[in-house]
Amino acid sequence: MSTTTAGPKAGATATTSGSDGSKARSEGHRPLAVIGKLESPLTTYYLLLGVTATLVVFGLVMVFSASSVEQLLADEASYTVFVRQLIFAAVGGVAATFASRLDVSWWKRLAAPTMALSILLMAAVIPLGRTVNGNRNWLSVGPVQFQPSEFAKLGIVLVGAVIFANKSSRISSLVHVAVPYLFPISLIVLGLILVGHDLGTAMIFIGIIGAVLFVAGVPKRVFAMAGGVALVGVAFMVTGSGNRTSRIANWLSPACQSDPDGWCGQSVHGMYALADGGWWGVGLGASKEKWEWLSEAHNDFIFAIIGEELGLPGTLLILALFAILAWACFRLVTRTQDRFVRIAGFGIMAWLLGQAIINIGAVIGLFPVIGVPLPLVSAGGSSLVTTLLALGILLSFARNEPGCKALLDARPSLVRRSLAVLPARVRSVPQRRRSR
Repeated sequence: MSTTTAGPKAGATATTSGSDGSKARSEGHRPLAVIGKLESPLTTYYLLLGVTATLVVFGLVMVFSASSVEQLLADEASYTVFVRQLIFAAVGGVAATFASRLDVSWWKRLAAPTMALSILLMAAVIPLGRTVNGNRNWLSVGPVQFQPSEFAKLGIVLVGAVIFANKSSRISSLVHVAVPYLFPISLIVLGLILVGHDLGTAMIFIGIIGAVLFVAGVPKRVFAMAGGVALVGVAFMVTGSGNRTSRIANWLSPACQSDPDGWCGQSVHGMYALADGGWWGVGLGASKEKWEWLSEAHNDFIFAIIGEELGLPGTLLILALFAILAWACFRLVTRTQDRFVRIAGFGIMAWLLGQAIINIGAVIGLFPVIGVPLPLVSAGGSSLVTTLLALGILLSFARNEPGCKALLDARPSLVRRSLAVLPARVRSVPQRRRSR
């Protein structure tokens, strides 16, 4: 009797322990499976694609929310700015799609023409451009206005990548570092920007140039010399303008930060918006600061409206998306063996992340307000189209990673994936019709 009863119990115990063991093994393999997916050649490509699409859609929603009241108060349709931003997003999406399909060799060929065209357009701003908010950096072609300096950001990255990719063995020479990238190319670009009194854009360019020099492996002494010259130039531009000097002095003054009607009024109202949002926000569309209290609510200070309407989760979402973008760019740069891809990818990463840091820092009072938009989120056609084009180039680099292109080409088309979801009877109808 005892042996009869013990058998099933032992078997049950063995079965239970076996199932527990397989379950434990499957749970143990789960982290390995996740790590394996992250190591896939497709990871960088889909991270870049997903973050870009999310930021663009999120930006469109917030541009409509932040600009609708201002348009209504101006007796215009509430969706005017949103529709214009949507059109630029569509144009930028087409440009990014086309850019992502080009081979890396094409971007090496297009670097010099891109830089030359940018310089010509920026030179045309001096006699033909328009002045907006004190900066002369706009060109008008019929109803369309654009900033050539935005397009020049792409040119300065690509041409620097081509130059230093070909000078890898001579990078320790001061002459080869300076000519032709710093003198005359960078000097001409910065000079044309500063002629239009756009110090904010000039600072972004200095950051991009510094990033290109750094990842190219320029010796520290040369890097320090170039950085010193850049700091002297910025200091000269700041002290040479009473408006810029007042901005810096007021930003450093604690009294200014408590005066909502003074020089720091924009920063103060930006902080008010973040404070009103609190933990969970006042709700999408319910911002009070966008009722003509906070200027440039849909542009330079859209991060403040995000914090007011969506609270801490909304601001953390923006920070998380840019952090993922940074990781994807860093992954792309560190995995490639092509010096051109490494330098260009790092330059674009420094451009987008540096601009985002400066914009968010100005909103929270960490930096003075210098009029830099938040990439992919702020309203502005020139910035959106150029940023999407730059991300399309990064997608092109990621697509040409070893194994990535083959896996993407092996995937079924969007139509086939959509039809695969339908029942077999529905999918067989077109086939029967074709057979008849």
